[in-house]
Amino acid sequence: MSAIPTLEQLHALGPKQQPTYPDAGAVDAAVARLRTAPPLVFAGECDDLTEKIAAVTRGEAFLLQGGDCAETFAGVTADNVRNKLRVLLQMAVVLTYAASVPVVKLGRLAGQYAKPRSSDEETRDGVTLPAYRGDAVNGYDFTAEARIPNPQRLVEVYNSSAATLNLVRAFVTGGYADLRQVHTWNTDFVQSSPFGQRYEAMADEIERALTFMKAIGADPDEFHRVDFHSSHEALLLEYEQALTRIDSRTDQPYNVSAHFVWIGERTRQLDGPHVELLSRIKNPIGIKLGPTTTPDDALAYAGRLNPDNTPGRLTFITRFGAGKIRDGLPALVEKVSAEGVNVAWVCDPMHGNTFEASSGYKTRRFDDVIDEVQGFFDVHRSLGTWPGGVHVELTGDDVTECVGGGEEIDEVGLAHRYESVCDPRLNRVQSLELAFLVAEMLRKA
Repeated sequence: MSAIPTLEQLHALGPKQQPTYPDAGAVDAAVARLRTAPPLVFAGECDDLTEKIAAVTRGEAFLLQGGDCAETFAGVTADNVRNKLRVLLQMAVVLTYAASVPVVKLGRLAGQYAKPRSSDEETRDGVTLPAYRGDAVNGYDFTAEARIPNPQRLVEVYNSSAATLNLVRAFVTGGYADLRQVHTWNTDFVQSSPFGQRYEAMADEIERALTFMKAIGADPDEFHRVDFHSSHEALLLEYEQALTRIDSRTDQPYNVSAHFVWIGERTRQLDGPHVELLSRIKNPIGIKLGPTTTPDDALAYAGRLNPDNTPGRLTFITRFGAGKIRDGLPALVEKVSAEGVNVAWVCDPMHGNTFEASSGYKTRRFDDVIDEVQGFFDVHRSLGTWPGGVHVELTGDDVTECVGGGEEIDEVGLAHRYESVCDPRLNRVQSLELAFLVAEMLRKA
């Protein structure tokens, strides 16, 4: 078998959560176009991220991964991208300053256009159509035409991801990510919240420290820019395989669609095509582990995905739910640690805590999100291991999708600004609140 498995070889392994395209010729044409497209990221950038996550693995840094549940093509605007980047920069500054720990910044963006679904179909008022699987596959509108899977959308994913990455790179190198901007990152609706005011007080302290540093002649480059990397779930095999290339420097395969890709809870079959494809690439990778994961499963994934036990290569992203993490996580961490496996442990406190509100909206309780993160920290503290990071679905906008938090959004209030096309996200104020609460947990860790 070649270094990069062919699409035929991958499909022979029985892939889950893939669209059924009506036109095979159109699929071939889209894949052929993607194969000739320039890389979205470079292998050297992926290697840099592996080194940064190796520091997380050793307990020397903390990973902050966040962004939309599912990106949309309509969301690729300068304002939207800046807002997501801004909230992640704010959260990273809070974590770095309040907990005195380096923060690895990883956006859940520039590729997160596909979502696994619990059912292939959706029924409304007696009409059954294919489920919406993200803009990478079909349209959100509940019409027969919109819901037909269209492979040309994969090319649109590439173009939208390229535009998003261009914007992110411009922001982080063009002065927007400069630490002296800490005040300007706080907009009016955040300033009026208790955590926004707490952020302003911290920003004052940072500004005084920067002024002092400059007065004594110290103005390092790190104050003016940040390293920011992209990530998404490697779900659609046609897209991910077409953007897996042999690096000319090392003759090794890299997925050039993102710096970091992960395998989801629904596609982590050990003998399945997603594990097979990601086992071949040299990017840093992650795998979601839910409450059905056994300690032996975790070891098997490590053996398959990181046989050389390279620090920074593999991240376990746990998604148990607030009620299960304290009981389910310890056995995994204990066995993995006992075997000397190098892995970064990251908490996804979102996906195990979703429920349907009385108003019919899919939502999450902010208190459950915080409780799962606290349980994650409690388990690692009790075992003497490092709680390496958080993976959060969030937006930089003033939406109302998760209940609770300092703004006390209730189930009725969800209707005010519910904009997600898939799962509920933390809004900007809730994200900032989360950052302060996690910073307190980190200080104790």
